[in-house]
Amino acid sequence: MRILIMGGTRFIGVYLTQLLVEQGHEVVLFNRGNRPVPDLPGVGQITGDRTDATQLKEKLAQEEFDAIFDNNGRELTDTQPLAEIFQGKIQHFVYMSSAGVYLKSDQLPHVEGDKVDPKSRHQGKHETEAYLRQQELPFTSIRPTYIYGPRNYNELESWFFDRIVRDRPVPIPGNGLHITQLGHVKDLAKAMSQVLGNEQALKQIYNISGDRFVTFDGLARACAVAAGKSADAVNIVHYDPKKFDFGKRKAFPMRVQHFFAAVNKAVTQLNWQPEYDLISGLTDSFENDYLAAGNDKAEVDFSVDEEILQAL
Repeated sequence: MRILIMGGTRFIGVYLTQLLVEQGHEVVLFNRGNRPVPDLPGVGQITGDRTDATQLKEKLAQEEFDAIFDNNGRELTDTQPLAEIFQGKIQHFVYMSSAGVYLKSDQLPHVEGDKVDPKSRHQGKHETEAYLRQQELPFTSIRPTYIYGPRNYNELESWFFDRIVRDRPVPIPGNGLHITQLGHVKDLAKAMSQVLGNEQALKQIYNISGDRFVTFDGLARACAVAAGKSADAVNIVHYDPKKFDFGKRKAFPMRVQHFFAAVNKAVTQLNWQPEYDLISGLTDSFENDYLAAGNDKAEVDFSVDEEILQAL
């Protein structure tokens, strides 16, 4: 297949590009050209601004692709021009949504038919899913929970590593028993690639993540094990976040709520299974990204932590 990836030079796109090339596909990336293209044979690049609909049409209208992975569309206005250009011209349009669209529920894990939150910061992604369903596009939507692994540009596992390698307390909001879920980026890329050529996946939504859930405290202990320390050695400190006003400063890298989704549908219909358990995935991230980048020796701002610890 000749495949277009929107983005492709950061995190998910890099792993997806590598996997598709290994599978024998021809891959072309569309992005602003601000970051280097993955050093892989035959990967092409078209530079442009996807938020400019006129430019998008000028750059892509004459191109032919079998499939498109829209990895970085956040709002309907990002994706609609792209969908219009390739209406009736492609075999598969794979859209990167988010499990963050789900409405809080008393019944968990989230499944693909659950209600969505009209006030979610990911509402634009659900609007895009609804638009794609109305079109004659052979689309599939992917809803990951928290994504982690080497090259992660979001402060997630690194937030825990920063504190654990420096033997600092790990301040966790609430009682530490909120249940969450992480999925390794390589497992996500594998699931995305499994969509191609799968007619059962057309006009379907799939939750993609790890197949186990973990508490906040459990995640801190898992990060310690990945960093070569004892799980029992982690100094976890709990606090009530409602007693603090952090403003725009981020005190914790995850939403303070239960947040996890069932991946049974993807396992069954995509012939997919997560390769990484939490410890092996975190170890991969710690050794091949955190340490490799020298983050264990970098300066870190712990001022919010200090504010919490002093109040306690």
